[in-house]
Amino acid sequence: MTTLSTYLQIANNQSKWQAITAKSPDVATQTKYFKDNIGKVTTVDAFMKDARLFNYAMTAFGLGSMTYAKGLMHKVLDGGVSSSSALANTLNSSNIKAFAQAFDFADNGDATTTSSTLVDTVVSRYTEQALETSQGKQNPGVQLALYFQQHAPSLTSVYGILADSNILTVVQTALGISSSTSSQSVDTQYRLLSSKVKLDDFKDPTKLQQFIARFAAQYDYNNGGDANSQSSLLSTLFDTSSSSSSFGLDTSLLLSVQGTKFGYF
Repeated sequence: MTTLSTYLQIANNQSKWQAITAKSPDVATQTKYFKDNIGKVTTVDAFMKDARLFNYAMTAFGLGSMTYAKGLMHKVLDGGVSSSSALANTLNSSNIKAFAQAFDFADNGDATTTSSTLVDTVVSRYTEQALETSQGKQNPGVQLALYFQQHAPSLTSVYGILADSNILTVVQTALGISSSTSSQSVDTQYRLLSSKVKLDDFKDPTKLQQFIARFAAQYDYNNGGDANSQSSLLSTLFDTSSSSSSFGLDTSLLLSVQGTKFGYF
């Protein structure tokens, strides 16, 4: 299966795939521990001393690779999110900010972890991360597409693209921008992306899916995908009887991604 077909199969049945992932032994075990113990935590210190709770929460917010940075994250949680000068608001990381907003001990104190909304949010995000990871073992392109679907709509600045390696990879791939541009200055990269990307498009469900389709086709092309299979798949997607047609893939998109390298719209 192509990256696009696999992505659409999951995206069109997100709740089903998340339910399957939630029942997998490892995810179910870690989630049970989190649910059983998070309510017992009343301080930042206690939260971070329980490695299973802390790692679960960090993973849920896409920060699994930063679990070693306990000093930094302690400062993030201590500072809260109320002040514009709070560390969480100055690091230019939407994931860190979301983490600090969820675990806002600074404003909510020992009531922070007793919220059912918090538990539901963290568990849902952890399950989504687990789903992305499991798909990534089979096809990294699918993992990137799912990640982009979840996080791109919340971008508020092009700097947010540069701060997230997964989102940057999707954007560079979709637009045919060489990854070597990442070695250029941040200001140069910012000007380049600003001239090619409209963040509001990622908040539009149809345009978001069109961009992901463009990424998926280019990803497969870059990784030795068959142009004929791409053309056949996209033609199928254009068939209005197909459930995936709900993503609004139009004729211009189909013509633009039939197995050849391309620029942006």
